[in-house]
Amino acid sequence: MRQIVLVGFLQAQNCTNLVSSWRHPDSHTDFTSPEYYQRIGQILEAGKFHLAFFDDRLTMPDLYGGDYRHTVEHGIRCVKLDPVATMMAMGFGTKRLGIGATNSTTYYQPFHVARMFQTVDHMIGGRAAWNVVTSVNDGEAQNMGQDVHADHEERYDRADEFVEIVLRSWDGWEDDAIVCDKTTGLFANPDKVHRTNMNGKFLRSNGTFTVPRSPQGHPVLIQAGSSPRGRRFGARWADTVFVGYPDKKEGQRLYAEFKQEVARHGRNPDEVPVNTILYPVVAETRMEAEDRMAAIEKQYREIDGLSLLSEALNFDFGKKAMDEVFTDEELGGMSGMQEMRDRVMRAIGRNPTVRDFLEVTKRGRPREVALGTAKDVADRMEEWFTDRACDGFVISATHVPGAYAEFVELVIPELQRRGIYHKDYAGPTLRENLGLARPEIGDWQLKQAAE
Repeated sequence: MRQIVLVGFLQAQNCTNLVSSWRHPDSHTDFTSPEYYQRIGQILEAGKFHLAFFDDRLTMPDLYGGDYRHTVEHGIRCVKLDPVATMMAMGFGTKRLGIGATNSTTYYQPFHVARMFQTVDHMIGGRAAWNVVTSVNDGEAQNMGQDVHADHEERYDRADEFVEIVLRSWDGWEDDAIVCDKTTGLFANPDKVHRTNMNGKFLRSNGTFTVPRSPQGHPVLIQAGSSPRGRRFGARWADTVFVGYPDKKEGQRLYAEFKQEVARHGRNPDEVPVNTILYPVVAETRMEAEDRMAAIEKQYREIDGLSLLSEALNFDFGKKAMDEVFTDEELGGMSGMQEMRDRVMRAIGRNPTVRDFLEVTKRGRPREVALGTAKDVADRMEEWFTDRACDGFVISATHVPGAYAEFVELVIPELQRRGIYHKDYAGPTLRENLGLARPEIGDWQLKQAAE
């Protein structure tokens, strides 16, 4: 029976995905400690969440006004710990929860990413996932020793080669390669260890990988690109995808299109869960939930939205007055999250202003909110799930760990009572809990050949 997938949306920083969350009176402030992330992980695990996922950027949002000072002053995602080290800390405090982290195909090398995530998968017992991103802005480029961020299409072309090298690396050791026979002195069978041998337009790797197969074969691949090119990339490579559908009708359309694209790549659409973001604001009564939402909205400041828009679209919104219309040239030069730009242009029906961007995207504010009692929130989730607008939800907290604790205490039992959410983990690995088959050596190549 089909059941809901649940993912906890996290960032290894001073706030949640909602940048104003650090201002919430109940938000914990020990975000540089392992205990902070372990507390969150243990709450998610108590709710039988499939996955905790760390989003990331390689810079703080410092494009607005060409300066970082506003980011630091207002706490706009200015702290960014390394997400892989952080997922390890969470992994050591949990037993069944899958844990994923973001790494960029634009600014890292395939061998490094392959070795790191395969090692983590061993260290936390087959629960690791890699969120594949191509990064979004010039600030990231400059932190990584480059002047400007690469072209959108070129980044994805490079990412295709990058993922192929990583998968070839993860297939480098067969499951039974290690013998470790102290009597004969045979450590591993060299016939069962293979070179990567990949030469592409952007990347090449012809060495021998150094990490044996991990408990789940190899880590789960996550992808969250929302542009047409990003969705094609996800359909080709991802084991699960994260999306942000604005409403159910649009979600149903995009969900169906994505599943068709998965099938076109020779893959089973039912084995690639689509999870849409959701901000739950839940309480014992609807009035209490509405009061909580009003308090959350008061924490937002306009500078939050302006800074995050500049970061996401790789354009300094400080160069424009609030009601000044963007030129065609300026819109064309936004090289970051292009689907965000396109969504605003579709909604406005003309060249938008800065105010239009703030109002349509609601950047820095909860956008996909499910508000009310446990029944209200579960009704919303069940409707989207049953009507095939998604397979699961990326739960984004308004404050931590309280928002997750409230969701686990109130909403999880209601979903379980309805029979649309599991009561326990299926097994020790993330793949088992997502209902994904353990990949065989070369399995992905057969699927690519069938495309």
